[in-house]
Amino acid sequence: MVYLSNTAINDLESILIGLMTWAKRPLSLEHAEKYVDDISNICYTLDTKPWHADTIYAIHKQYGTQVHTYKRNQRTMWYIIYNLDMYNNIYVQKIISNYQTH
Repeated sequence: MVYLSNTAINDLESILIGLMTWAKRPLSLEHAEKYVDDISNICYTLDTKPWHADTIYAIHKQYGTQVHTYKRNQRTMWYIIYNLDMYNNIYVQKIISNYQTH
């Protein structure tokens, strides 16, 4: 099973708002919702992955021990940070972009 923390849900909502109010090129509600749905769908498939990468960036380690990267385009990558329990349940803790990762 995959569970999203309140923080991860808030991250998805913030991504939606950010995409619709983006100064360079705001997205329509429909396009922004599709974008966020794509990220959400990736989250809900994490429990089917045969391998789970360890977090390496300090900012990611604050939220979890595992990370899945989703490359959206040439410039944007999303990091889905989560914890995995002994029953292979996934607890998504944070969703953060490469622009916020140092």
